[in-house]
Amino acid sequence: MFRHITDPYSNAFFYQPFTNDFPRADIHEMLSPDLLHQVIKGTFKDHLVTWVEEYLVLTHGRARADEIIADIDRRIAVVPSFAGLRRFPEGRGFKQWTGDDSKALMKVYLPAIAGHVPSDMVRAMRAFLEFCYIVRRDVVTEDDLTMLEDALRRFHQYREIFRTSGVRPNGFGLPRQHSLVHYIMCIRLFAALNGLCSSITESKHIKAVKEPWRRSNRYDALGQMLLTNQRLDKLAACRVDFKSRGMLSKPLFSDGLDDLSTNDNDQGVGIDLRPAGIGNEDDGVEEGPRVLAHVDLARKYAKGYPSDLGTLAKRLNQPQLGSMIRNFLQDQLAGRDEPSTSTNAFSMSIQLFCEKIRVHHTATAYFYAPSDPCGVGGMRREMIRATPSWRKGHARQDCVFIETNPHLSGMRGLDVARVLRFLSFKFRGTHYPCALVRWFCRVGDAPDEDTGMWIVEPGVNIDGTAEVSVIHLDCIVRAAHLEPVYGSHFVPNLLEHHHSLDVFKSFYVNKFADHHCFEIVHHD
Repeated sequence: MFRHITDPYSNAFFYQPFTNDFPRADIHEMLSPDLLHQVIKGTFKDHLVTWVEEYLVLTHGRARADEIIADIDRRIAVVPSFAGLRRFPEGRGFKQWTGDDSKALMKVYLPAIAGHVPSDMVRAMRAFLEFCYIVRRDVVTEDDLTMLEDALRRFHQYREIFRTSGVRPNGFGLPRQHSLVHYIMCIRLFAALNGLCSSITESKHIKAVKEPWRRSNRYDALGQMLLTNQRLDKLAACRVDFKSRGMLSKPLFSDGLDDLSTNDNDQGVGIDLRPAGIGNEDDGVEEGPRVLAHVDLARKYAKGYPSDLGTLAKRLNQPQLGSMIRNFLQDQLAGRDEPSTSTNAFSMSIQLFCEKIRVHHTATAYFYAPSDPCGVGGMRREMIRATPSWRKGHARQDCVFIETNPHLSGMRGLDVARVLRFLSFKFRGTHYPCALVRWFCRVGDAPDEDTGMWIVEPGVNIDGTAEVSVIHLDCIVRAAHLEPVYGSHFVPNLLEHHHSLDVFKSFYVNKFADHHCFEIVHHD
C-alpha cells in the first residue's frame, strides 16, 4: 500500500510506503547520509558537472561547446599551486573518477565555469558547494543549520536554470539530490555528520581487496589475495607483540628529522635526505599542542644569499628593502621602552645587523582545523614556500592570509599577500622572523555575488610600483589560495600554472581550498 506524494522542491511524484507513520520505521532515519556517494560523487560529479556540459552543447552546439569545455580544462590546469591541493594538468578529462578526484575538483571548479555559463548556474554550484562544506563541519550549531537551510534553498532556487534551459526538462526527481533535504533532520537527531560516508568502510575494501589484487598476477588471484591478507595480519600481530615487549618504543630516527632536509640551499631546490614518506608532503596532520594559528620559519636558512643589506636588495630586486626593514623595526619598537634615536642614527644602527640577515625559502603554518583530516588535537600543518626554484624548475611564491584587524571576522579582518621571501635577523638582542610580501587589495566591500568569493588584485603604490613591505611572521595566519578571475576570455594554450599569479589582473580568494579556509573566510 502506497500513497502519492509531491516533492515541494521538484513537483515530482513519488510513493510513500504504508509504514511511514509506524514508530521507529521512518526510512529516512534508518538510512544514514552518505557524503561521498550522495553529495560528492552523486550530485556534484554525476549531476552538476554533467549538466554544465550538456547545457553548453544545447546552447552552443557540439563544436563550440567542445572549445569552451577545453578552455574550462585549461582554466583548471593553470590554477596556482597550494599545499594539499591536487593539480589537474589535463583538466577534468580523466577516464575514471575516484572520490578523491571529485573532492579535489570541487575546490577549483567554480571559478573555471564562471563566465562561460549563466549567473544562475554559477550560483547553483556555489550554493551546493557551501552546503557541502557546512554539512561537513565537525561541530554544527544552530547558526550553521540556518546557513545550511539557506544554502539548500538557494540551490533549489537556482538549479531551475537547468530545467528552463532544456537540460532537465522533466525536473529533478533524483534520489541523491532529494536526500539532501533530510540532512538537516539527521543532524538534529544524530548530531554532526563529521565526514560520515561510505568511504570509511570502502577504505577497508581497498586494503582487503584492491591492493591485494594489484599485488597478484591476475591469474587465479583469489588464493594469492587471501595469502597476502594472511601475511599482512601476521605482520600487524608481530608489530603489536614487539611493541608490548618495548622493542618499538623508540623511533627509528631522531626527532630532528628536519635537520636532515636541505630544502633551503642556494638554488632553492628541495633536496630531502629523509626516508621516503616522512615529512615529504606540503601538508599533513599535527598531533599538537593545540594553538589557533602559528607560523615557524625553516630551521635552516638558504645559502648563497648576500648578508649585506644593499647587495641583498639588488639580488631580490627590491631597492627599497632597507627602508622597508627600517619601517618594520619602527613599528615593532613602537610602545617599547627603547632609547630614542634620530632617523640617521636609527639607519646606522640598522646597518650593524645587516651582516647577519638571513633568507629562508619555507615556513610551516600550524593551525586548529578539526573539520579537515588532522591530528588527535585537531591540529594541521602546511608548508608555505617562497623559493626561486621549486623542484628544479619554476619559482614558487605562495600567498598567505594576514590578520590586520582581529576584531572583525572573515575577510573583513584579513588581508592577502604573496610571500616573496622569508627573512630573519637580530636587532638589539631580539630575533625577528619576518616576510617580504607583496600586498593584494580587496575589490569592493563584499564578496562576488555569483561565486560568493572575495576578489582581490595586486596592490599598487601611487607611483605605479608594486605595494611591497616587510611584516612579522606572527601576522600570518596560514596559506591562502587564489584563483584567477577568467571572465569570458579564453586561457592561452602556452600559459602554465606558475605564471597565473603574475599574468592575471584579479583573483578569487578560494574559500573552497579546504574546510579550514571555508571556516575562516565564510563569514560575510
